[in-house]
Amino acid sequence: MSIHTARLSVPTRGRGFVDITAELDAAVREAGVGEGLCHVFIRHTSASLVVQENADPDVRRDLERFLSDLVPDGDPRYVHTMEGPDDMPAHVRAVLTATSLTLPVRGGGLALGTWQAVYLWEHRHAQHRRQIDLTVLG
Repeated sequence: MSIHTARLSVPTRGRGFVDITAELDAAVREAGVGEGLCHVFIRHTSASLVVQENADPDVRRDLERFLSDLVPDGDPRYVHTMEGPDDMPAHVRAVLTATSLTLPVRGGGLALGTWQAVYLWEHRHAQHRRQIDLTVLG
């Protein structure tokens, strides 16, 4: 078994989705693993990772709208507001989604479904540069 690691630095434009599928697949291919697993971990507490539909952008808009209704910015029950009204909601959003994913590797690349993509979901309004660690096992 071989183990390969990599780190991606992903810029965000603020709250919303960034498709990182191509970057992940390139890192897996560079690792040279034919069959195995790719573990992906975001090194932040106010952003997350999701596998979601890549065909219709309305899906991502609806997900953002749903989570905004579920976890509103500026809710008065939040005590932690050190970085603004989106601070604690961003942490709650990250808890409700995922900070790591394990994806299958087949034929030297990510084995995703036809309509699947991997997204970094930024939960803060400001732009950030997010760090993502990959571990490819095979």
